[in-house]
Amino acid sequence: MLSRVAEDLKTSTPDSNSQQILEHANMSCIVDHLCLCLASSGSSLAYGSSQMLAAACEACRAIWILIDTSETFVKNDNAYIFPLDALQSHCLSQLDQRNIAQCLKLSGRDSALLMMTTSPKKHLHRLSAIANHIASEDKIEGSLENHSASAMLALASILSLEKGFSAESSVPEMAMPLIPRATKLCYHLRHMPSHEGGVISHSAKCNLPKWHGLLDGCVGLLESRLKWGGPLTVQQLVASGTPMLLINLLAGTLSNDSPSDIKNTPNRIGLSPLGVIWTVSSICHCLSGGTLTFRQVLLKTENMKLISSLMSNAYIKLVKNWGGPSGRKDGVRQTINVITDLLAFPFVSLQSQPGPLSAPASVNGGFILNMGSPGVRVCTEDRDLLKAIKEDMDKYIKVLLEVGVPSLILRCLEHLDLKDLVRPVALLAKMVGRPRLAVELVSKGLLDPNRMKKLLNQSSPGEVILDSLMIISDLSRMDKAFYKYIGEAALLQPLKEFLTHTDPNIRAKACSALGNMCKHNEYFYTSLAEHQIIGLLIDRCADPDKRTQKFACFAIANAAYHSDKLYEELRPSITQLANVLTSAEGDKTKANAAGALSNLVRNSNKLCEDMVSKGALQTFLKFVADCSAFSLNAGKKETASVSPFEIALLSLAKMCSNHQICRQFVKSSEFLPVIARLKHSPETDIANYASVIVAKAGGDS
Repeated sequence: MLSRVAEDLKTSTPDSNSQQILEHANMSCIVDHLCLCLASSGSSLAYGSSQMLAAACEACRAIWILIDTSETFVKNDNAYIFPLDALQSHCLSQLDQRNIAQCLKLSGRDSALLMMTTSPKKHLHRLSAIANHIASEDKIEGSLENHSASAMLALASILSLEKGFSAESSVPEMAMPLIPRATKLCYHLRHMPSHEGGVISHSAKCNLPKWHGLLDGCVGLLESRLKWGGPLTVQQLVASGTPMLLINLLAGTLSNDSPSDIKNTPNRIGLSPLGVIWTVSSICHCLSGGTLTFRQVLLKTENMKLISSLMSNAYIKLVKNWGGPSGRKDGVRQTINVITDLLAFPFVSLQSQPGPLSAPASVNGGFILNMGSPGVRVCTEDRDLLKAIKEDMDKYIKVLLEVGVPSLILRCLEHLDLKDLVRPVALLAKMVGRPRLAVELVSKGLLDPNRMKKLLNQSSPGEVILDSLMIISDLSRMDKAFYKYIGEAALLQPLKEFLTHTDPNIRAKACSALGNMCKHNEYFYTSLAEHQIIGLLIDRCADPDKRTQKFACFAIANAAYHSDKLYEELRPSITQLANVLTSAEGDKTKANAAGALSNLVRNSNKLCEDMVSKGALQTFLKFVADCSAFSLNAGKKETASVSPFEIALLSLAKMCSNHQICRQFVKSSEFLPVIARLKHSPETDIANYASVIVAKAGGDS
């Protein structure tokens, strides 16, 4: 039957029934069944039986007929053009590919070693056989109008299976000598094939399938060379003008076709969706090649408009309708991810610089984008570029705003499945750390309740949840003006659930977000009580995870800072915080606990008796006494950070100043003479705090 269908579709007037049969074959996943047949046949043959040999032959024949027939079917569609060409020529309605067969692809094959052979010797032989079909170096002037374009595409496609330069894979080491020199690749990109009188006939000049453009393989090999060749290769390609060559390729300015030609005739010279992805990835790798490239690509509005147009609804819909490689949902994900990596380059570069981490929690936001990014190398390889990125960051943010990148990224989320949101949400987490971008993102609907419900879903990838919590935390810390939008996003229930999540990182980020939501005022105090969140925060003060414990103490401190509205709910925290002060490993955690205890008596005397009866005040005094000897002998401190000892001493001073019950307890304490000696501390603040305590407690002579 398939043979008859194939013959019929090759005629000038194919029968409509044949088309329906082919569509049904694709819809019923017949290829999957044929592959299972091959697997069974192979197992049988491996054990020496030839009973399945005929079945194996027929299965191979059927699969080949389906591939050949699908190609024939595609060739009969005169309206078939690449999404990039359709976007630039505004003929968007001609890209409805619903009747085109899906490409065949083996799942889980993320290495060329798995696809070809497990023998390194055979692997090298097979790669070399493909590379030999690429025109030799002494024929650099030869165009891509011959079979070398097909060989380039084959080699690039195999190499693209490698997700990185993995220590387990020998493919990059094998492949690098086989990839044509950068000068040759760039030559082919600069010298587009031409033909007098109109567009080149794709099928007449090379053996490419209709899914690919003539330049796809060339760009794919260029991307592999940039990815694996090291800094020197990047610098050489940058010096030869490769970045702008790639930009022009995306813009279509290298094409000899007029808009009318593109509209009426398939353009096989340019880039398919896969070629576009390889081109953008190549540009991203070029960014680490120096200041000029960074400024040419990311600080030029016209270039950023071009790149950002690939995230537009128009282009994404075209890719979603594309039936070939890098089309459909996978193609949308790949396209958005590669542009995300490019846009994140400056953020990654600045966040990867050596030295102590900065105070904002956003230093860890979008960490997934740092992995494998060329931006990470900038800090160690090019100090001048790092300096330029710092100086030009405001300009870069201005360009992002001018071309509408914030709203484009938010709209892209609507085209992706939950599992595919990791990288764009990571970019949002990085962008939110910049006030101007944060304001724009919120104004464009970042905190839309439906969107946040999707991102904070328990079934979301862990990275998406963490970066979404980081976004909430950063916005809350940045400005109280965001509280209104955070409140309208209905976030309290998911935050409550995350406080008991099995992942300690999520528990820690949830505590941090809640703490920052109470940083500026008591806007969320009532909501925290209504959702019964305070009790869970108190439990987290004893969390086995140290970061969770630290941020839980921070959240309780802020929940008690602005008023005594939550004091009753916070009463059980006194014992927990006192335990943290004496047992926590990190100084920051102890400082947070000391501050929280102080805030519990900051706004009223409701909890003063509990501070005494539950031993918290005694813990304070003993902690100060234990630290006092070191303070007197350490000399003047050199760091600007406030130690837990100083916070505890300040807290005691406030308690003695404001509450009679606290003054009486301190006055009768055996540790008061120790505190009195601190009046002679070389640290002015410590001496002042000690003087207040002694004076208020009535122990001053």
